[in-house]
Amino acid sequence: VQLQASGGGLVQPGGSLRLSCAVSGRTFNGYSMAWFRQDSGKEREFVAVDSRRHGVTWYADSVKGRFTISRDNAKNTVYLQMNSLRPEDTAVYYCAAGERTIMSTLTRHTAYGYWGQGTLVTVSS
Repeated sequence: VQLQASGGGLVQPGGSLRLSCAVSGRTFNGYSMAWFRQDSGKEREFVAVDSRRHGVTWYADSVKGRFTISRDNAKNTVYLQMNSLRPEDTAVYYCAAGERTIMSTLTRHTAYGYWGQGTLVTVSS
């Protein structure tokens, strides 16, 4: 399974971006798909997950109400729509795929076996 993330860039505070993660190699219908982010010097942080296996969609408190995760099964692509961006959202964003991921571990980066290369999001005026 290969993941290719794209869509990052420079945006002003209050702006929007949509990240994409194209999955190839296998159909991802049964996978839990997640986004994490990592700022320099900090640990990788959970952002959002969509798990069809467990029927849940979760968000970190810091992005709830501003970010939306979605997937297009026909295109084997997962998206992260980011609105009302803040400077503290600045980070490298990674998409991740997990097969048979246990529900209690969905927010842990160690639960995912497949990762994209990361795309940089910079929120600055």
